[in-house]
Amino acid sequence: MKAPWNFLRYMPLAQRLIKRGKIPALLLAVARKSSSKRGLLKGLREDLALLQALCVAWWRGEYRAISPNALIAVVAGLLYFLSPLDAIPDWLPGLGFVDDLAVLGWVMRKWSGEMEAFKAWRQAQSAERQAGLLRLPKLDEPQSDNSPQV
Repeated sequence: MKAPWNFLRYMPLAQRLIKRGKIPALLLAVARKSSSKRGLLKGLREDLALLQALCVAWWRGEYRAISPNALIAVVAGLLYFLSPLDAIPDWLPGLGFVDDLAVLGWVMRKWSGEMEAFKAWRQAQSAERQAGLLRLPKLDEPQSDNSPQV
């Protein structure tokens, strides 16, 4: 399955962001943008929530059963969502999020096995722990010590 046009340029950016420990800043920016855009499609909101929860769990060292390539693709998808000047600029009414939906949908399909495994893991957690995945890490929250290199 071929990556969407213009998406691959976000992969090295995503890898650097992960290595520099900037996932909390990314998640905060995604949360801000998604909450300010009431017109987001339900599917886009659900995909964003799943990808954010996955990044939170990975950051905190609670979930490590994701391949490095899948994690980089997830982070690249979130970076693409944040970019105002992607294939279809976000400021175009009614069309601005079509390409974001396509990119995030591609990430979800390409890494569907990894996403399903994370969903199953999340469902097996206590309600308290599931709620914790909805809380974004603080910008100064240290990354888990048992974090593998990506």
